[in-house]
Amino acid sequence: MLVKQIFSVWAASSLVLLAVPGTTVAAQVAELTVSSSAFADGEAIPLRNSAYGDNLSPELSWSGAPEGTEAFTLVLTDSDVPMPNGFVHWVIYNIPGTATGLPENIPSDTPVLTGSAAIAGTTQGVMGMRNPGYFGPRPPAGAGVHHYVFSLYALDTDLELASGLAREAVMLAIEGHIIGEGQVTGIFESER
Repeated sequence: MLVKQIFSVWAASSLVLLAVPGTTVAAQVAELTVSSSAFADGEAIPLRNSAYGDNLSPELSWSGAPEGTEAFTLVLTDSDVPMPNGFVHWVIYNIPGTATGLPENIPSDTPVLTGSAAIAGTTQGVMGMRNPGYFGPRPPAGAGVHHYVFSLYALDTDLELASGLAREAVMLAIEGHIIGEGQVTGIFESER
């Protein structure tokens, strides 16, 4: 006779989780709302925020962080580049859990931000070409529309990661600590 043991009941979502001893049950991840004043979800990223323009990181804002959020991590990826997991344009982490966004034009040459108290300690990693900071959209001419996905993760701990890490190292470090996630996608097409 097979006996099932109920180990957890998630009342908020009316979800009953059945667990077998020796297995892991993943916690539910909250949905974050991510937006930008520079572009609407699914719409064009302005030239000024591209590597063809001024290469300014766009303003981003978010809401819906679950209780217990201690830090955020943001990764920007061009999902249309034919590489595993796309091409990384920005990795920024150690964002304080009280932050509700990032301002426009975060300097790429500043590994750890100190200016604004709201985001002090925020740390930048390296993008796909192993350079630090933000690298705006720059698809090759004739490549068509590319999709740039800004993925935000709410974490249950402040990992205090060192500056200069690549996406792979950051994603490995935050594994098991993600309690919320959301994204906003912008598009860009080279006219050159």
